[in-house]
Amino acid sequence: MLDLHRLRLLRELSHRGTLAAVAEALSYSPSAISQQLAQLEHETGVPLLEKAGRRVRLTEQAEILVRHTETVLGQLERAEADLAASLREVTGLLRVAAFQTAALTLVPNAVTALARSHPGLRLRIRQIDPEQAIPTLTARDYDVVLGEEYPGQPQPRVPGVSLHRLGRDPLRLAVPDSFDAADLADLASAPWAMEPSGTSPRRWAQTVCRTAGFEPDIRFESTDMVFHASLVATGHAASLLPDLVWAATPIPGRLLTLPGSPARTLFMAVREGAHDHPAITAFHTALRTSLTTLKTTLPLPTTEADPAS
Repeated sequence: MLDLHRLRLLRELSHRGTLAAVAEALSYSPSAISQQLAQLEHETGVPLLEKAGRRVRLTEQAEILVRHTETVLGQLERAEADLAASLREVTGLLRVAAFQTAALTLVPNAVTALARSHPGLRLRIRQIDPEQAIPTLTARDYDVVLGEEYPGQPQPRVPGVSLHRLGRDPLRLAVPDSFDAADLADLASAPWAMEPSGTSPRRWAQTVCRTAGFEPDIRFESTDMVFHASLVATGHAASLLPDLVWAATPIPGRLLTLPGSPARTLFMAVREGAHDHPAITAFHTALRTSLTTLKTTLPLPTTEADPAS
């Protein structure tokens, strides 16, 4: 009989890449991890690891074991969900990773609602980029990751992780009052604030500008969208920003609705089999309610940018 604990360690190695990373994540010594995996090799009777320079990599047989381990752990997630659903109270610890605008806007209202409806549920929330956090779901670093997808920029799908939609968040052009601009084309020589190179918001924003016929002059780079909004408010840059930003900071300058009314999609990522867990279901409901409430209270414009842009 294969030992599930050792199978978990092999799976962790598959996801984290090195024995040192597994040891750090699980608070073991690398030698202890190595001994456990050597014991698993003895149990299976086949080599599971092979040298790759100063690292190790999984053999074909190890990859087979990892795939079956994912299935077993997914079934255990469902068992935990069913067990929790049999109880009257929603309790326990829910570990959440959230990107900036969700952490500033959706999460606080959701936490308030859950504190009233499920006082026995504890939330531990960390602000982190979803592209970094989603792969760690299967390593059980988090139970929920809040993510975003920009138009034409889908998040890579991760085996063992399922995505559950929260809603749309419209994207608009934010322009300082001091800028003489009625559409994107008028901003061809203007300074811009965008997210760092390589991120999906940056790729989307650059595509929008290039479609309008110019390469944006990006003077400011940051993942902090409130910083972008501040630059717009003080007349230093134009920016393409989602509506949720304005739930966290005053609306600066002018906002123009872009042609086609693009929006990013907000979603919640969880391990497969875990979505029906009462704590995750309650959090999902609270987030959707928070998003609906914010969308109905934000004083947003109806003016559309020139279609020629």
